[in-house]
Amino acid sequence: MKLTRRQFVKASAAASAATAFAVPAPGVVPPPASPLPGLKSPTTGKADKPLDILMIGGTGFTGPEQVEYALARGHKVTLLNRNQRRPDLFKGRVDQLVGDLSADVSALKGRSFDAVLDIPTTFPFWVRNVAQYLKGHVGQYVFISTVSVYADNSKPGMDETAATVPMSTGIDPYSLDPSYRTSQYAPFKAFCERLVQETYPVSTIIRPGLIVGPLDPSDRFTYWPSRIDGGGEVLAPGDPTDRVQFIDARDLAQWTIHMIEQREIGVFNALGPAEPLSIAEMLYGIKAVTTAGAQFIWVPAEFLKQHGIEEWKDMPVWVDPHGDGAGFHFRSNSRAVSKGLTFRPLAVTALETLEWHRTRPPEARQALLEGKFNGLSPAREAEVLTAWKARPR
Repeated sequence: MKLTRRQFVKASAAASAATAFAVPAPGVVPPPASPLPGLKSPTTGKADKPLDILMIGGTGFTGPEQVEYALARGHKVTLLNRNQRRPDLFKGRVDQLVGDLSADVSALKGRSFDAVLDIPTTFPFWVRNVAQYLKGHVGQYVFISTVSVYADNSKPGMDETAATVPMSTGIDPYSLDPSYRTSQYAPFKAFCERLVQETYPVSTIIRPGLIVGPLDPSDRFTYWPSRIDGGGEVLAPGDPTDRVQFIDARDLAQWTIHMIEQREIGVFNALGPAEPLSIAEMLYGIKAVTTAGAQFIWVPAEFLKQHGIEEWKDMPVWVDPHGDGAGFHFRSNSRAVSKGLTFRPLAVTALETLEWHRTRPPEARQALLEGKFNGLSPAREAEVLTAWKARPR
C-alpha cells in the first residue's frame, strides 16, 4: 500500500486541573484567558532579548501556539493575514496587518523585523510577493515546510541532506491555480524553501512531520483518542511493531521560537518522539488516559489493503513500513534534537487532545465520528472487523 502525497496533505488530568485552578503569586498578573478552547498561555521565563517578530498566518492550527509562546517569552508579535479566520483572535496583544498573500501585502511596506515566521505558505508566489517588501529588512526568515518535500521515503534513517522533489514538468512555479495546493504541494514547498534561502541570507527551514494536538481540525491524530475513548473493539493497523513519528504542535511552537531567539540557521526535521515509538505503544499509551477499556484487534496491512482501507487516511498516523513507505516514519531528527527540540509525554498530548475534542462544536465531533476527513466510521470499522474474523484460517 503506497502512501500518496495527496494522502499526506489530507495525525494528565491532574496537571490540567492544577493549571485550571492555579493561584498566581502575589504581584504576578495571570495571562489573559484564551478565547479559543484548547489554547493555553504557556508558563515560561522571558527571553534574554525581546524580539520584533512577524508571523505570517498565525490563526490556524499551529499559529496560535506560536503566537502564545512568543508573547509569553516577551516578544513583540505582528501578524500578517486576511484577518478572516478567527478574526481579531489576539486583539490588543499583537499588531494586526491585513493582507492577502495572493494579492496585496503592501501593509508590509516600510516595515522591518528581527525575524519572520512564515507558517502557512504553500505557493512560491506568496514568498515572492512578501519579499518585494521584506527583502533586506529581515534579520532571520523561518519557513515552516514539511517532510513531504523528500523525494524518497523508502530508506529508514535519512536526514536533511536527502534529495527533495523537483518541480513538475510544465508547471509554472508562480501559478496560483488553487488545484496546485494539493497536486503540487510537495514540489511547491520544496521550491519555496529554495526561494527563501536565495532571498534571505539568514534563513531557517523547518520540516515537521505529522503535527498533532489540540486545535488540529484534520482529525489525523484526534481520531485515535476519540475512538479509543469510545471503547469496544478497535481496529488497529498493521503489525504492532510498526513505527510512527509525529510532533505535538506545542513542542514545535516552543522550539521554533527558541530557534529564532538563538538565530539558528539551516534545515531541520522537526518530528518526534525522541526515541523510536511503535504503533502499539502509541495506541496503548492513548488507552492509558481513558477508562473505556478498548480492545485492539490487529489487522495486517495486506488485509487492510484488500478491503480498501487506506494507510494514513482511514488509519491515521500509521503507514505500512514496506516498499515505498519503509522510511516514512524513520526520518532522522537528531539535528533538531541537538538544537534543543524536546517532546512532551504522549499521555499529555493524548489527554489534552481528547479534552479539546470534547469542547468542539457538535458538527466537528460528528464529522470525526463519520470519518469525514480521516479515520473510519463505526459502520466501516465493524465491516472490516467482521471480515477479518470471518477469514479462512
